[in-house]
This record gives sequence, C-alpha cells and structure tokens, in this order.
Amino acid sequence: MFVKVITPRGQDYSQWYVDVVTKAELMDYTPVKGCMVIRPTGYALWEAIHDGLDTRFKATGHVNAYFPLFIPQEYLRREAEHFEGFTPQVAWVTRGGGEELAEPLAVRPTSEAIIGPIYAKWIQSYRDLPILINQWCNVVRWEKATRPFLRTTEFLWQEGHTCHRTEAEAQEETLKMLEIYREFIEGSLAIPVIPGLKSESEKFAGAHRTYCIEALMSDGRALQAGTSHHLGQHFAKVFDINFLDQDGQLKPVWQTSWGVTTRLIGAIVMVHGDDRGLVLPPRVAPTQVVVVPIPSDTDAELVAGGVGSVRGALERAVYEGPVVGGPAGPVRFKVDDRAEYTPGWKFNDWEMRGVPLRLEVGPRDVKAGQVMAVRRDTGVKVKVSADPSTLGTTISDILASIQGNLYEKARRFRDENTHFAGSVEEIGQIMEGERGFVLAAWCGKAECEREIKDKTGATLRCLPLPGHPAPLLNEGQARIESGGRCALCGGQARHLAYFARAY
Repeated sequence: MFVKVITPRGQDYSQWYVDVVTKAELMDYTPVKGCMVIRPTGYALWEAIHDGLDTRFKATGHVNAYFPLFIPQEYLRREAEHFEGFTPQVAWVTRGGGEELAEPLAVRPTSEAIIGPIYAKWIQSYRDLPILINQWCNVVRWEKATRPFLRTTEFLWQEGHTCHRTEAEAQEETLKMLEIYREFIEGSLAIPVIPGLKSESEKFAGAHRTYCIEALMSDGRALQAGTSHHLGQHFAKVFDINFLDQDGQLKPVWQTSWGVTTRLIGAIVMVHGDDRGLVLPPRVAPTQVVVVPIPSDTDAELVAGGVGSVRGALERAVYEGPVVGGPAGPVRFKVDDRAEYTPGWKFNDWEMRGVPLRLEVGPRDVKAGQVMAVRRDTGVKVKVSADPSTLGTTISDILASIQGNLYEKARRFRDENTHFAGSVEEIGQIMEGERGFVLAAWCGKAECEREIKDKTGATLRCLPLPGHPAPLLNEGQARIESGGRCALCGGQARHLAYFARAY
C-alpha cells in the first residue's frame, strides 16, 4: 500500500484542497448533497476549537444553553429584512408523522428568530440583564455550490446571543468577542487576521453593525473567519424583548450575536497546507508528535528499548494546549509500531496528516543516545539528545518554535500579498494576477462598492479597525488624510477598505 498522491496546489488548487481534506481523513462525502461526515481527525480539530473558545467565553461570564432546531415560519417572518436575507437558504419541514403541518417549520439557519421570543419571556427588568448566552449547535443553509468545511448545507458552529441594558454595553460586548476570536485564531490556529467593520451591504441581515476578522488563504482569496454583530434594538422591537429600567421606563434591550464555524478547519488547511498535505499548528493538532521506530533484525530489542524510553519521556512532557496562557497539558503523541508498513511509508503518511513533529528511533540513534527530530513545517532534521530528563523539554520547545513559525510564515505571506490600488482598473489587474488583499480608498457609497465588485469580482471585506496592526494601514491612512480619492468615482475618500475575492 502506498500513500496517495496529493495534487500540487499550483496545478489545481481546488483539487489540492479536496485531496487534502479527504486523504488526510478530515471528512468524507455522503449521499446528501452538500453534507459531509466529519471524521475523527477533523472532529478532533473542531473539539480543539470548541475547547479553546469555550474556555474563553466562560472566563468572560458567558454560559452555554441550547435552543430548538426548528423555527415556526411566523417567527422567522416577523423580521422582514432578516427573513429576506435568509429565505434562499432556508430548508422547510412541511410534513411530520405522515401529516401536513399546520405551519411550516424552518430548519435553523441562525437562531435570532427562535431565541428572541424566549428572551422576551425571560427579561422583565434591568435586574435580568445582561444575558450572556452561547450555544454550540448545527445549522442548515441550502447552498447551491458547496465545498467541504468552507460552505456546506449543514455545518457546526457556535452562536452567542446577548442582551444588554445600554448601547454602550452592547458595543463593548461586540468588540470584546471579536477580540476573543482574533486572539484565539492568531494564537492557536496560527492564522493572522484583520479585524474590521463590514460595509452596510455586507453586514448581517437586520444588524446595526457587523464586525469581522478576515484571513488570507494561500491562493490569494480571503476568508471571513468570524463575525460579531451589534444588533442594536431592531430584533428586540420585533420580538418585544423589553425591560423596566431604573427610571421606570419600559425599554427594548440592546443585543449582540457572534459566531465562528467549522470553516475554520478549512482555513487551517488552506493557510498552512502544502503539496505534501496538511500542516497542523501544534496547539490544535490532535497528534503533536509521532514516534517511528526504525526496525532492525539484529537490534530489535535495542530499538524497542529506545522507543520505550522516548515514550516515557513524552508521557511526562507537557505543552500548552489550545487555551493560550492556560494550564499546559501532556504532549499528544503516538508510537507507530505497525509492522506491516515500512518507515518510509509511515514518514509520508504522517507528513500528509500534518503531524507537527516526527521522532525517528533506529539502532544507531539508540547507540548514540539520540533521536532524529523532523519538523513538518520546514522539513528540517535535527539530532536531539534522548536523555529522558531533557527530551520532554526539548520536544516542547520545538513544538513552540513550529507554532510561532507557522504564524510568522502566514503573516509574511499575507503582508507580501497586500497591495495598494488607486483605481478600479488597478484592483482588477491585481485580482487577475497575484490576487491577495487590496487596500483602496472608498467614498462610502454603496453604488461604488457594487461597481467595484461587478468589474473586478472583489468584494469589500472590511474597513480595518484602528489600533490593530494591519499591512499598509498606516501608509494608507496617511494617503486618506492627504486628500485620497475613491478608487472608483474619484470623489473624496471617507474610508480605507480591504477588497479581495473571497470564499
């Protein structure tokens, strides 16, 4: 049996992606179009994302709950803009138990319409606020074109839904959750992101404001990695979520919602993967280290003893898990002692699966008191001491180095593929060439945003937030302040905006 070939990225990027997620056994296809099986390795990545974020949510006072999968049609239709925004993607249940339903039920595309009426029951007074609830669940959106993890008919996510007494509290919550996403995705997934504000045309249906974090994939396309919505009082007024304030006045609450999905697994693949397959950041890798014995007919016992010593050292070793700054946990490792496969086959197989570090243990290594450590991110091989008292620390240091290198490599790629454009023609040339992010001046008019998209295929990804380092941002701001002009109409620019073609 041979390790299956991965299509090179430069030959066919889409096929490369499919090859990686299927051959590395992250997912499999099902008879239902657009739905996938998340296999154990893929689900372990989702668990790492879940655990890392869930800990952060709870540390900021949030609690988990669960709301129904089905939403009465009347509830979904109460908010016209929200309903219109999701109608093309809604799946409906019209029969149950062999009978026609009196009212069709929507299969949850998002939960505002079912959570709102519940919150209206729970909230009576300012003493009931804030409500800080998150749920981990699945949603269904009937997509025409699907791609594993990135856009599927059913997917997993978390969605926070909070209620507050004042607008300022809701705004603080919105930005706090955006920052939690940014810190986790950069720190644990090693994916650099740009936090920003969505334009009016790109914001969540019914929201007051939508904030996002945007990442750049290795093919030069952008991916929205997470969103945080300041919902204002719009949904509160629709669903009568009112409270008696301290001044004796009945007022609608201020709301937020925020979420990330299993598309983050796709982002890990596309940001870090290469022509040999997956490359996983150590903090979220299900297996961080694989030990491969090099068999020997004459020194079998010697090798077995060396592997046993390495195993013992790894069992005592610790490495920071997906919770950055949290308690370190045991290094997650496997010993691949399958006799039916050659060491070379195992090397290729584990490389394809993205395991961050491989330790090779052969008779010469054992006699020399060393192991061969091979990094997945660089392919560099280095001999390290097998001394059980130091090996665990050495491995932890290498894993930390891999984590940092993956982030820096992705950050350099993003920054090298971020460009200025002074006109719509320049934006179009970049989109047809190297792609990436384009930073351009924008007057703020929706018609200009729409025409840029029509002419170049690039959407306005975000208006970058001040105070967050982003490529070319300071230079671009200086251009605006010195009389920058809109890339389309030539009018006075009001904003700097990142444009890109996106998933």
